[in-house]
Amino acid sequence: MTRRRKIVLLTTAIACAGLALGAARARNVPKVATGFIADTLCSETFVSGLDPQRNLAEITDAMPGTGLLTWAMNLQIDRARKDVTVSLFGIGRSHAVYREGLGCTLEHGRGITDVALPPDAKQPALLPDIAGPGVAPPQSGDLAAALDRAFAEPAQPPHRRTRAIVVMRAGRIIAERYADGIGPETQLLGFSMTKSVISALTGILVRQGKLKLDGPAPIAVWQNPDDPHHAITVDQLLRHTAGIALGSSLEASLGSALEPVNVMKYAEDDMTSFAERAPLATAPGTTWNYHDGNFLILAHLIRNAAGGKPVDALAFARRELFAPLGMNNVTLQLDSAGTIEGSSNMLASARDWARFGQLYLNDGVVGGRRILPEGWVNYSASATPHAWVGIGAGFWTNQGDGFGARFRIEHGWPRDAFFAKGTIGQYTIVIPSERLVIVRLGRSPNRPPQADGVFDLVRDVVAATREKGKLAGAN
Repeated sequence: MTRRRKIVLLTTAIACAGLALGAARARNVPKVATGFIADTLCSETFVSGLDPQRNLAEITDAMPGTGLLTWAMNLQIDRARKDVTVSLFGIGRSHAVYREGLGCTLEHGRGITDVALPPDAKQPALLPDIAGPGVAPPQSGDLAAALDRAFAEPAQPPHRRTRAIVVMRAGRIIAERYADGIGPETQLLGFSMTKSVISALTGILVRQGKLKLDGPAPIAVWQNPDDPHHAITVDQLLRHTAGIALGSSLEASLGSALEPVNVMKYAEDDMTSFAERAPLATAPGTTWNYHDGNFLILAHLIRNAAGGKPVDALAFARRELFAPLGMNNVTLQLDSAGTIEGSSNMLASARDWARFGQLYLNDGVVGGRRILPEGWVNYSASATPHAWVGIGAGFWTNQGDGFGARFRIEHGWPRDAFFAKGTIGQYTIVIPSERLVIVRLGRSPNRPPQADGVFDLVRDVVAATREKGKLAGAN
């Protein structure tokens, strides 16, 4: 395809978007697109240590329609300054800056809040070791075959591009594998799996009596009883039923660049303020609508409850969650205002994502210490009414009779499975009945649902561990 034809296609795509959803939204497409690419490449170049060109190719392949834009982007990676700048035909310029220990933050020309790193309290981990330092080989031929299948690329697109798999049973890794250039300590973006971590931090504050699930959420700009936002609860934010009008975050594609929630994430300094001041689309508690704004507001609540400063929120997360679990390869990234970007920007090693899943397999207890409130795990996995994808309070779930839950069960998932999920193929799956935690990270299209191979992976691992258990019982 010639350069002129590509320019025509790009112009046509933006023009059609403008006709469909309004010129104002269409004008934001270059900024959102370049912001997503700059932020992601910065994180995975300077935190994960991955090759940016390979990364860009895999992101483009996994997100339908983005190739109409990425070919025209000017990408500059400065390894000395540790920043990434992306522009699209000289417009929609985005700049992501790396800071040691804090990861990457989009800088929109108005500076970034200075954030101190919390001191290392040298807390001992309460979770027993899950594996030795080397990659844990599959403990059976069936598990090896399951990993072979999960890493194999289909003969025809869509590609799976599996990056890491960790299978843990009863608290020990029984199989793991990594793509080239990735290992047990490589921090990888979880995207919306971050929401499950924010849910856990919210639960800890509930246990401590600093937040309540019911009653008006303590947001300063919502305190007027005449404001319809005043009725929004923490439970509604966790379940995406708050009714805030920001569009949807269900899809990761070129079309999603038109959603207000992505303008918030890639063009605003203070994402939380933008979300809190957005109007309501529906009355709180009446309608389910998944979008990132709900969890950015929760991240603001966590910051306030932890002490009010960015360092307070980071220290709280480390002290109360990461350190007890031995999650030492984790980065919580921030927006320009210094609030944790709680919707999609946490990086962690595959093993640390597995440690997080183990906390939920252990009903919120680690080393005899209760981290999450009693009943919080069941609450997190309880189905949200009218959430057709099958989602609870910060986790996706197979409970309830939603389409998504029924679809997964029909494809071999156990009924009691629940999971953290991030776009383009990120999963931390907890299956209590099988004592399993399965982590899968990669770069796979969201559609069709089978594209990432996770249905096969869950079925294969469950079958392999059940068979191994039978053989052990027979011996």
